Order: sequence, then structure tokens, then C-alpha cells
Amino acid sequence: MVTFHPDRPGPLADVPTFHRGIGGAESNVACYLARLGHRVRWISRVGADGFGDRILQEMAAAGVDVGEVQRDAARPTGVYFKERLDGHTAVTYYRGGSAASAMSADLVGREKAWSGRVLHLSGITAALSDSCRDLVRALTERVPGRPHISFDLNHRPALWNGRDPAQLIGIARRCDTVLVGEDEAEAAWGLASANGVRAALPEPGTLVVKQGARGATVYSRQPDGTDTAHFEPALTVDVVDPVGAGDAFAAGFLSATLRGLPLPARLRYGHVLAAVALTVPGDLGCPPPHARVAHLVGLDDATWDSLVLGQGWTEKDEPR
Repeated sequence: MVTFHPDRPGPLADVPTFHRGIGGAESNVACYLARLGHRVRWISRVGADGFGDRILQEMAAAGVDVGEVQRDAARPTGVYFKERLDGHTAVTYYRGGSAASAMSADLVGREKAWSGRVLHLSGITAALSDSCRDLVRALTERVPGRPHISFDLNHRPALWNGRDPAQLIGIARRCDTVLVGEDEAEAAWGLASANGVRAALPEPGTLVVKQGARGATVYSRQPDGTDTAHFEPALTVDVVDPVGAGDAFAAGFLSATLRGLPLPARLRYGHVLAAVALTVPGDLGCPPPHARVAHLVGLDDATWDSLVLGQGWTEKDEPR
């Protein structure tokens, strides 16, 4: 989507000017992974309009392969506006009838979608339309030849329009790595704890339950069928804008997964990338060089716990 960020707090009716950017769950993950040095392809649909042009330009500039993105001459590119109200950020979507909402299993084939080592999907795509939901189901089917499937719940109540997000449980259970916010699991599925989420999703080999500013817990299925669980505290961050932090976390976790790092390091990669997103006003920040990310991930526990990251920390030599 194209995103519009207000230049001052207040309701949409009173804010005179906005800063344009780009955003979207999977596209954010794609850009972060590309900036971390991975080869990334983004598959989607945008309108044959100026906003679609802008999205493709910015994503290509980030290093993402956009060659499989379809242009729709009959439907517009999705848009959303942010509001900053009483210290909180709210989002208003304009995505009904968008080009992305017309995605389907007929338009997006498995051959392209399954061509990488990992395919990352989210519940936002499934929420856009019934055809999008069916596409996500088709891509997560457990059949020979599919890659490692990563799925982020990304529950957005405004997109469901009265439909039941509980249907995403069935999709999540078919995936290999699943990322879920503890708060969104309660809102979407009525599950009030990390252990409750794991009980509802026993199949994924790796389950990450994000627990806000506290940190995140990863569950891992062992060869003997038992589960291990590890909690890693989040970094302390001076929050500028929370939107996009979950996508950044997913990118960090997946980057570390692709590098074959142990589970605690994967969580720390997620926390470092989330800190990038939390300290910029838009959805998408620019992470520091990978060597610095790796340095932060490798800090001892006491130093990790003592860090405080604020706006602009990625451009400084060392965080305070």
C-alpha cells in the first residue's frame, strides 16, 4: 500500500498535510530482508496508477525483486492513513476493491511462490477477500515440493468486515514457522497466553509468541516430539511509532533462521529489527549494517538489558 503519515497529532479531519510512504506486512518484511543482504522476491498486485509505480520504485530501490508483481488497470492500489491520537497510532484503510484484494490461486501460481527457500505469508492477505484467503490456503497446503512456510497472524479487525478470523487457525497449523502477537491471539482467537497459543497450534515446528515490550517466546518441536520454549526479553526502546514493528521482527527472525542461528539469536535479531521500526515515524526503517546487528545480538545479557534505543540510533556509532 501507499501510506500517509500525519505531520502532527489529531484526527484525520483536522490534519492538513501528510508524508507519503509505502507499507504493508509482506512488503515490509521483503524490504527489511533485502536490506539485510538476502535475495527477496515480492509477489502481489498493485494498480496501474501512480501509487503502484511508487511502490514498485521504492521496493526495487530497497533491493527487492518486483518482477512478478501484477498491474491491474481496473482496480486501484490500496491506501491507508495514520492518525496520532492521545499518544496512540490508529490506522484507516482504503483497501476495498483494491488490486491486491483480487489476488487468487488462479492469478498467483505455486511455481513462482514456491521458488525460494522460504515463503512468507500473513493473515492480512487472507483478510482482504475470500479469493485471497483461498490463495493463502492453497499456498500452505502440505504437499511435496513446497518450501518452508512462514506465517504471521497480523490480525487487523478492520479488514475482516464481520468475517471470522478464527479460520486463520487452520491456516497457521499448516505452516512451519508461525509468528503471533499475544494480544492479537486473544483478540482474534480468544487465546490469553503463550502456552494457550501453542496448545492451539501444535503442528508448526517453530512458533513465536510476541509479548509486546516484555519480549517474545519461541516454541520448538524436537525430533522426539517434545517441545522446548525459550523467552528472550525485548530491547528498551523510545517508541516513535509502533506500526510496522511486527513486520520488522518477522524479518529479523527469518534472517537469522536463514543464517542457521540458534533460537535465542533468532529472537534477538527480531528484537533488533523491531527497534528499527519502533524508532522511525513510518512503517519502514533502514537497519544498520548487518555486522552491527550481529554485534548487538551477541551482547551479554546485562549489556542487552541496559540498552535504550531512541530515534536515530541506527545512524550512531553506538546506542546509549
